[in-house]
Amino acid sequence: MIYEFSIRTDPGLARENNEDSVTFDGPTRLGILADGMGGYNAGEIASGMATAFIKSELGRWLSQAGRHANAREVRRAMEICVDNANRSIFNASNSNPQYSGMGTTLVIAVFQDARLMLGHIGDSRCYRLRGEEFTQITKDHSLLQEQLDAGLITREQAAVSANKNLVTRALGVEDAVLLEVNEYRVDPGDLYLLCSDGLSDMVDDASLAAILRTDAPLEQKVGQLVAAANANGGRDNISVLLAEAGNGAKKRGLISRLLGK
Repeated sequence: MIYEFSIRTDPGLARENNEDSVTFDGPTRLGILADGMGGYNAGEIASGMATAFIKSELGRWLSQAGRHANAREVRRAMEICVDNANRSIFNASNSNPQYSGMGTTLVIAVFQDARLMLGHIGDSRCYRLRGEEFTQITKDHSLLQEQLDAGLITREQAAVSANKNLVTRALGVEDAVLLEVNEYRVDPGDLYLLCSDGLSDMVDDASLAAILRTDAPLEQKVGQLVAAANANGGRDNISVLLAEAGNGAKKRGLISRLLGK
């Protein structure tokens, strides 16, 4: 299995600074997205620390462990790296009054051939397009999600709720945090969307799916997603990471045929 990645982050139309951070490491098939929170530019600091630290530490472990590390080992490495990142952000927040209370959401995707190890904290999301089926595969750590799970509100009410951005779990806010990690099978042709709530709050699932289903290149799809969020108001920072799974054997076969081999 081979993977293609494309990312973009945009401040949106209502905010001067961008507190989102998104990155990927092609050789280790690692994608990371964070949406910061806090006063001054503290959210920007928290999200930037999270993505930089985890890309460095987890990327190094993945490059050394190789793509054949088992799911338990990858899960444990993700948990350790996130715990270390959490402590770094928490300590920075406590030692600098300007950064007091800062934190960030987080989504981490580790692709290993036909397996995805996906971790998340907060309300940044991961969606999957498989054929025509578009599915949100993370569940928000938010007050709104808890109210939905308890049957206190409907999805229609949730869409216009004032509690939309109240997360129940965030990186760097306390000295310990629980990373939710799940394992998924990856099929050739799967398309994965990691995003901050600046996209998911502005663009409904049907519209997201319609953009992803087009035959446009990944980079163009990323641009269309950001443009759609801004066209609907762009009330928050918008970050997008797309990862598409392809059949490496088929592509190598095509190259071989072109070379006459």
